[in-house]
Amino acid sequence: MHSSTNNVSELLQPTMATSAAGLASAKQVSKVTETTEPEQPQIIDDFVNMYQRLNKDTLHLLKQVYSDDIVFQDPLHTVTGMSALTDYFANLYANVDSINFDIQQICATSEQASVFWKMTYSHCKLNRGNPIQVDGMSHLIFSDRITSHRDYFDLGQMLYEQIPVLGKVISMVKAKASS
Repeated sequence: MHSSTNNVSELLQPTMATSAAGLASAKQVSKVTETTEPEQPQIIDDFVNMYQRLNKDTLHLLKQVYSDDIVFQDPLHTVTGMSALTDYFANLYANVDSINFDIQQICATSEQASVFWKMTYSHCKLNRGNPIQVDGMSHLIFSDRITSHRDYFDLGQMLYEQIPVLGKVISMVKAKASS
């Protein structure tokens, strides 16, 4: 009985040694493959700062982050060029009482980024003028300035659910679909 215990311990020793060696090499590999998070491109910082300051009186800031041939798309519109984008934002800001973007997360590489945000806005004809929150994401493509900006968000959450009669119908449809 004693000798079989020795045999078992002899069998386990190489396994333990192999495991220890494997663990040591795994630590070495993890050190080699360990990466630090890349620095966020400056254009993304500029983009976030611009949206924190953007309003009907600061539309000139758009030129600081967008290229002259910008393509901007959201669920309602597609506009091309700086002039069309400026007109789009002028119209947008003329029709809202307030708007704010809370940046939730940014995932960026050297050429593109996804910016996750929560927009809070109020409009006198929607939700009785009370604030409306919309979750969304912007996909940006850039080099020195942003050349493509595409927004993804729930148009129902932003608009349709805020219209008195239509909002009730949409709420009923959602309730039926989720049951």
